[in-house]
Amino acid sequence: MLINFFFTLRAAKLPVSVKEFLTLLEALQAGVIGPSVDDFYVLSRTALVKDEAHFDKFDRAFGAYFKGVELLTDFTKDLPLEWLRKTLELELGPEEKAAIEKMGWDELMETLQRRFEEQKERHEGGSKMIGTGGTSPFGAYGYNPQGIRIGQDKGRNRSAVKVWDQRAYKDYDDTKELGTRNIKVALRRLRRFAREGAAEELDLDDTIHSTAANAGLLDIKLVPERHNKVKVLLLMDVGGTMDEHIHRVEELFSAAKTEFKHLEFYYFHNCVYDFMWKNNRRRFSEKFATWDLIRKYNKDYKLIFVGDATMSPYEILQPGGSVEYNNEEPGAEWLQRLTNAFPKFAWVNPEPQGVWQYRQSIAIVQQLMNQRMFPLTLTGLEGAMRLLGK
Repeated sequence: MLINFFFTLRAAKLPVSVKEFLTLLEALQAGVIGPSVDDFYVLSRTALVKDEAHFDKFDRAFGAYFKGVELLTDFTKDLPLEWLRKTLELELGPEEKAAIEKMGWDELMETLQRRFEEQKERHEGGSKMIGTGGTSPFGAYGYNPQGIRIGQDKGRNRSAVKVWDQRAYKDYDDTKELGTRNIKVALRRLRRFAREGAAEELDLDDTIHSTAANAGLLDIKLVPERHNKVKVLLLMDVGGTMDEHIHRVEELFSAAKTEFKHLEFYYFHNCVYDFMWKNNRRRFSEKFATWDLIRKYNKDYKLIFVGDATMSPYEILQPGGSVEYNNEEPGAEWLQRLTNAFPKFAWVNPEPQGVWQYRQSIAIVQQLMNQRMFPLTLTGLEGAMRLLGK
């Protein structure tokens, strides 16, 4: 059975050796773990994967091999999530949805605090308490146009003001093989070459000319190598609604790493705030202050945001609006600081352009970007590169 698991990992281009696989078998024979898929996942990843950069590939290969097996999720322990058992999702008609009144930000947070103090048991349905399948602004698997999602595995209406559950994001795979060269071709519109460094590259035309002028005696001429001098700062939204666009963003990321020698990248979630990160598994322990990035990279860098800009408007306009922590300043302030620091900027949006007009948050980001938002299509990329290259 496990030999096929080994071949699955190798097929996923994971550098798993026979020796590492034998170590895993020895651990199983020694009874290191019990009969649990979750324990086997941890053990096999520890034994077979030696580089964190391959964790995402391993997770996908593991999931493909053990189909239908769900791993345990470690939610935040402080919340009474045992109250939030899944029930049938509530289906409301258009008139019922229109009748539900949206709370303002301050009222929403104050009401949530009161509910935690009042509620003593799990609650299902209804329009007031924290629970499941109702129209309350607090809970899971119900409907409210602007609420706080607690205990739901993923977004459904894409309008939650806050998401209380702990979530794990995965780095985009920069080795993703492209199914087409078109994205690379589009990005090449931004490239600018210059001669740099020592004379190491053969100048064929000058060599031929000099040899002929030297009565046929070989006279080799060298010139410095040509390097792409364009500098790119790539900021990518990850997690949440961006999970739907992983494949295309990975294609873009892979192409960008190939085409731009001077490429720096960081991750954010939904909107940029006072810090970003480079490794999603350590995003809370290895933070990079946004102010430091502004100081570190000069204005020669081309700034490219990649994100669907789909979120609650509070996340952009309100202090404390982040779904994960209480940010002191609104995301709009940080977006303006970044675009002021890097005059050449653009936003690439993987969401279909036809739905942009129906998302309030996209309209806000477009305004903050001075309408420099382009769809993640070949035409959109060419337009963005043309703008950045001016």
